[in-house]
Amino acid sequence: MNQRHALIAAALAAVCTASTATAATPSMAGSADTEKCYGVAKAGQNDCAAADGSHSCAGQATTDNAPVEWKNVPKGTCDKVGGKTTPPAK
Repeated sequence: MNQRHALIAAALAAVCTASTATAATPSMAGSADTEKCYGVAKAGQNDCAAADGSHSCAGQATTDNAPVEWKNVPKGTCDKVGGKTTPPAK
């Protein structure tokens, strides 16, 4: 694994750990300490509706890292894990 892949893997692990640790906290959704990060959600682990309107609920992503699926991540970490803070253009 090259250094870039190792960095991305470590950052994703940190985000997943943070998301798992706070998933039971309803206040995390849309809080000032988090941001929507598009393109990093694993299949079945998205936080809410798809940006393209293909579904309207959490947990309905069908593929890993789909650009229209998002997860709440700590502010400032989205770019570090390879995501985007804006949805893809329609």
